[in-house]
Amino acid sequence: MPRTKNNVASKQRRKKILGLARGYWGARSKVYTVAKHHVEKGLQHAYRDRKAKKRTFRRLWIVRINAAARMNGTTYSKLIDAMTKKGVDINRKILASIAVENPNTFSEIVKFSFN
Repeated sequence: MPRTKNNVASKQRRKKILGLARGYWGARSKVYTVAKHHVEKGLQHAYRDRKAKKRTFRRLWIVRINAAARMNGTTYSKLIDAMTKKGVDINRKILASIAVENPNTFSEIVKFSFN
């Protein structure tokens, strides 16, 4: 087996992986090879879920807007269509927060969009 060199770099590499694995259960936080697999898998999930988070929040906003729209006698799709035709340019995030925090303002937006 060849002699290994550059102990400093290899130790830093292992230390970095074990640092990322802090808080994992059992060997996942203590054994380098096991920790490496679980850290890599965790980073894959983190990358994937950063994309999924955007979809999840958009779905939540649409549900909230639809619920508030139905309380005002219309549906989500009709409201968005009316707002587009009227030129009301409020994104779904802001519209959902208005619907939850200030229902009276949301009602006025609905009335304005359909008049």
